[in-house]
Amino acid sequence: MPHYVLFDTETTGNQEEDRVIQFGAMIVDQTGKIEAYDEFCSSDVKIKIEAMEVHNITPDLIEGKPTATQTTFYKRLEELNSHENFLIAHNIAFDMGMIEKEGFVNNYQIIDTLRCAKHLFSELPYHRLQYLRYALELYKTEQAEATRHNITIKAHDAIGDVLVMKLFLTKLVAKCREIYPDYNPMEKLVELTKTPVYIKTFKFGKHKGKDIADVAKEDSGYLNWMRTNMDLDEDLKYTLDKVLGSNQTY
Repeated sequence: MPHYVLFDTETTGNQEEDRVIQFGAMIVDQTGKIEAYDEFCSSDVKIKIEAMEVHNITPDLIEGKPTATQTTFYKRLEELNSHENFLIAHNIAFDMGMIEKEGFVNNYQIIDTLRCAKHLFSELPYHRLQYLRYALELYKTEQAEATRHNITIKAHDAIGDVLVMKLFLTKLVAKCREIYPDYNPMEKLVELTKTPVYIKTFKFGKHKGKDIADVAKEDSGYLNWMRTNMDLDEDLKYTLDKVLGSNQTY
């Protein structure tokens, strides 16, 4: 019987040396039973001020807490680590990178709700979790869900974000059933997670709002510079390769 592990991490920062200082998770089985986890972790790495600014976790809150691998959630994560189960997060590459620093080796099927959002809700201009929370009116039902599981909802708090993600996952499953009625929705979300997204318009920079294909015709030199010199996500790399020609060497 598959388990669905939705999780989020808060960290000391977003650089290579940074580590997990909070896990939020909801584990759902086929019967609908839910295990909820909200755990702080200690770390030898100092929390960066910029990180505190986002998640409000200060050093005193993690003092004396178990390390990440000693938390109840991490042990449960390892127990369920098999291909029949699903590991789910919003922008999962970041969270996976963090738990891999703790020695985690993945055997789960992976679902990235961020990439799936880009595929299935492409009409939306942004796909950040908090944007989706309001754009899809998830906030109207979140309090009842939070009360049911004794969860306090706060933006950029691991367990609060996981609860919103769980509500959004329901939307993704419904959208999959609508668009791909002949497919198992969870398996389709796994497939979409593996499929890069073609981005139609720039959402930043001097060409913000312009069609990327049009920019490729007018200013290909800039796009080549971006592709070579900027730290871009996989979807934007894929898009630039498509519009510039897949035979370029970088």
